[in-house]
Amino acid sequence: MARFARNTMAFLIAALVTYLLAAVAATQSVMSSLGDMGVEVGFGDRVATTLADLSGMLPMFLPLLAIALLLGFLVAGGVVRWQPGWRNFGFPLAGFAAVLVMHLLMRALLDLTPVAAARSTAGLLFQGLAGAAGGYVYYLVSSQNRAANVPEAG
Repeated sequence: MARFARNTMAFLIAALVTYLLAAVAATQSVMSSLGDMGVEVGFGDRVATTLADLSGMLPMFLPLLAIALLLGFLVAGGVVRWQPGWRNFGFPLAGFAAVLVMHLLMRALLDLTPVAAARSTAGLLFQGLAGAAGGYVYYLVSSQNRAANVPEAG
């Protein structure tokens, strides 16, 4: 039971990191597009918009990312059972792929893009990188949990 709780905590931290990075990247992409259209966007506007988007996107975007990461991490967890040395890149790769697949499936099946930034290749790549960062956080936190469970030789 303690292992489940620790892995759950690692997952929640990873999902939150992914959400924060993906939402900030999405907001900054939109702010950059406004700048490209000649709209002057100051630093204060960027910060205020980012903070507003972090709270505004939370109810819709965080659950979508969490479901995608859960599926990706379950697949990665199955793979690393047979190849434990793959943990360090397996979970980041799973996070990257999960977020990309989430965006691409929603676009293909529902003609919906959860964040406008994911409509461009660069924006989609940044979303995937947010998932990779979340996967890396999951790897780090869950690896610390694994190391804490290993009895010392003595």
